[in-house]
This record gives sequence, C-alpha cells and structure tokens, in this order.
Amino acid sequence: MKKVTGKLKMLLKILSILVVVIIVYVVVALALAYVPVNTDTIACEENCVEVYLYSNGVHTDIVLPVVNNQQDWRRVIDPSKTKAGSTDFSYVSMGWGDKGFYLNTPTWGDLTAATAFKALFYLGESAMHVTFYKSMKESERCKKVFISAEQYKRIIEYVHASFKTDISGKYQHIPNVSYGNNDLFFEAKGSYSMFYTCNSWTNNCLKAGEMKACLWTLLDKGIFFHYK
Repeated sequence: MKKVTGKLKMLLKILSILVVVIIVYVVVALALAYVPVNTDTIACEENCVEVYLYSNGVHTDIVLPVVNNQQDWRRVIDPSKTKAGSTDFSYVSMGWGDKGFYLNTPTWGDLTAATAFKALFYLGESAMHVTFYKSMKESERCKKVFISAEQYKRIIEYVHASFKTDISGKYQHIPNVSYGNNDLFFEAKGSYSMFYTCNSWTNNCLKAGEMKACLWTLLDKGIFFHYK
C-alpha cells in the first residue's frame, strides 16, 4: 500500500510540474506576442510595394506580387505546374510549416498523435506552401501593407533563404501534392516545434523586412494585433 501511495504522489508531482510548465509556456507566449518591434518604421509613401498578411484562422502567409522590377517569382516557382496550369496570377503567398502537418493533415480531422509529436519536438522536416492568387481582398484575416523597395528586398532574401535548393540552386518541388488548383509545395529549411511555428516564421519575415511585428509569437492573432 505504501509503494502504491508513493507512486501516486510521484505521479501527481510530475503532473503538477507539467501543468505549471504549460501555464508558464502559454502566459509567456501570449505576453510576448503583444510586445511590438519595429515601431519606429516609417510608412512608405513613394514607389511602394503592396504586400498582404493572410491567415486562414490558424496559419499565416505573406502574400507578395508575382512580379515587379525587383523579383519575378515565376523564375523560381512555375505557376504552370499547379493543377490549374494557369500563369495569369498577380500574387503569390508564401507559408512555412511542418512537412508532416502540411502533407498529411489537410484538415484537423486528419491529425495523428505521431504527426503532432514530431512537429512539436523538432523531429519532422519542413515545407513551403506556395499559393497563387489573381486578386486579394482585404478583411480581418487579410491585411494590405505598403512597404519600401528596400524592405521588400529584405523579405525576398528571407523567403529565398527558407527554401531548400538543389545543387543548381533550384527550389525542390514536392510533386503530386496540393490543397487546390493553384498551390504547390516545396522542401524547406528549419524545423517546426512548440517554440517555432508557421506564425513564428511569418513574424520573423516581418522582422527581416523591418515591418511591424511581435517580439515572439506562436499564433496568428499576435501578428494581426499589430496591424489593426
């Protein structure tokens, strides 16, 4: 009986520690998401580049012009390889995330314990999800931002550095996988974890572009708070 009681006490102690860790994790994550960075950024007024921040309610993307005088994304991401096979697009969204989540979990109902465990503890690979759009419409989940050419240059560099490339420097397309008619998947660098999510990637992209951003965030709400 004493052995059982001792084991029970140990189990309760472990559970208590886990609860405290989870509470601290959530509190810190929420608090840091509302700490702004780049608050002194001057709004662009001339020769601006139009970009968008887009969220599906969980996952954020940064949406960029398909082509302008600084970057033609069609040279590295061929839109004709989408199911639609169209090239008549004006915008392209970039989103980074866990490869297992992306490819094996198109809906939350498809999520498995193994996929979640690998994603949370740095055990999985990552992927870039690229979606083409003919137009963008502003809403609570889609914010338009005008940035300078220099800011856009920094974003281009950040996005490019997130893709894995082959020996010739080409992005590594993941074939036969898509959510719809206008999207593609590519191999990416880095690992998803409970400390670095798809939204952390987007937030770091904003930081790289010297745009308004959170000190650190795991959720889309932290990013959009600074773009009300």
